[in-house]
Amino acid sequence: MLFNSLHFALFLPIVFTLYWISPHRFRWMILLLSSYYFYMSWNVKYVVLIVFTTVVSYFAAIMMEKTKSARKKQLILFVSLLLCLSTLFVFKYFNFFFESLSGLLSAFSIPLHPVTLNLLLPVGISFYTFQTLSYVIDVYRGEVKAEPNLGVYATFISFFPQLVAGPIERTQNLLPQIKAEHFFQSERGIYGLKLMVWGYFKKVIVADTIAVYVDKVYGMLPEYHGFSLVLATLFFTLQIYCDFSGYSDIARGTAELLDIDLMRNFASPYFSASVKEFWSRWHISLSTWFRDYVYIPLGGNRGSKIRRYWNLLVTFLVSGLWHGANGTFVAWGGVHALAQIAEYGLRIKAPKTGFSRCLRVLMVFCFVALAWVFFRAESMSDAFYVFLHMLDGATHPVRYLRDGLGVVISVKRLALFCALYFAPLGIVDYWGAKNGGDGIAAIEVWPRVFRWSFYVVIGLIILFFSKKGVATEFVYFQF
Repeated sequence: MLFNSLHFALFLPIVFTLYWISPHRFRWMILLLSSYYFYMSWNVKYVVLIVFTTVVSYFAAIMMEKTKSARKKQLILFVSLLLCLSTLFVFKYFNFFFESLSGLLSAFSIPLHPVTLNLLLPVGISFYTFQTLSYVIDVYRGEVKAEPNLGVYATFISFFPQLVAGPIERTQNLLPQIKAEHFFQSERGIYGLKLMVWGYFKKVIVADTIAVYVDKVYGMLPEYHGFSLVLATLFFTLQIYCDFSGYSDIARGTAELLDIDLMRNFASPYFSASVKEFWSRWHISLSTWFRDYVYIPLGGNRGSKIRRYWNLLVTFLVSGLWHGANGTFVAWGGVHALAQIAEYGLRIKAPKTGFSRCLRVLMVFCFVALAWVFFRAESMSDAFYVFLHMLDGATHPVRYLRDGLGVVISVKRLALFCALYFAPLGIVDYWGAKNGGDGIAAIEVWPRVFRWSFYVVIGLIILFFSKKGVATEFVYFQF
């Protein structure tokens, strides 16, 4: 079930009504049944996988808490992690692993016929798997208590607003809220609706509109060169952000309607003045997950510089692999790691104010946009084609810009996009960057007439410019 579908437009009011008219002791049941229905609307068979990882992690946590033996705790943790990660491996990485192994062995004249599984990647499997992993690790560390109620725990793992594309919630934040007694607060409900409207604007207006041009160019790369490649890459830079952060805003807004607070997953990332700052603002739930469960256990900042750089490189390579079983994602993670290593080595810090910060924000944005080429390209050869040909004809600037625009998008349509789509996005993110990263919360301090005028304009843009009857998937569903 897609957030931007008629199905969800009917589903949410029903869940909202049942949730608030039910006594407190039954509300987790409403959420659990709703979440499983939400997930099964994609594919009924794959509910078995989320039930499996839920049951394994639930009993592993219970057993770890009951045993006094450190050795047994380690064994239980190892088995639970192995079982949960094995499921993820089979569905997401099995084919990639055997294709890579076959290619490696063939280089040494060792024949190995690759084994291929024809399996559809279950939506959201990477997200809920990581949520179960963090839970069992936290219980093992003694940071949280094992949840005795299997139903409540299953609700925590499958909570439908953030189930398929995050944010990846921590036990300490979400689980207590599911168990707590809630009272409807109109202020939170209105704020949730504002978040949802803003999320829909980013998804159905900005992301879905410019995705047409991105897919046009990246789908047939040999037919394009010069500024058309630059423009498609800049469009994808905005598309991936609006698509994913749009999902996160809708998820947070939906949870707010139920009086549940999900962590903010984006904080105006394109206003970052360093790559390190970018990762403190982009996909925050995942970046903090890798920090706490990969980078710090590897040694983090402890030890020598070389050790610190190695830990950073490994963390980002694994992060790239988490996004997909393709060398392009590993390369994307690798270039971000190398950029941060360079910042550490050269002692480059993000300026706080002034012209120098503006210049650095522009530089970081350009780096991030170029790195997205690896993320969007279907193969490494496609990525290098973009890099090698994006400056074709740049020695004649006027013709370079004119030819690039002519084959991708008209000047009039680009001007329309800038006025109606990109300008509101820039305004909200700019205010968000100046006020803790939450653009909608920052807008709430505006005078009422400006604030509500903005929401009315956004609503009218969605009403008149969105594609009616078309519900496109969110980009991060593939991960």
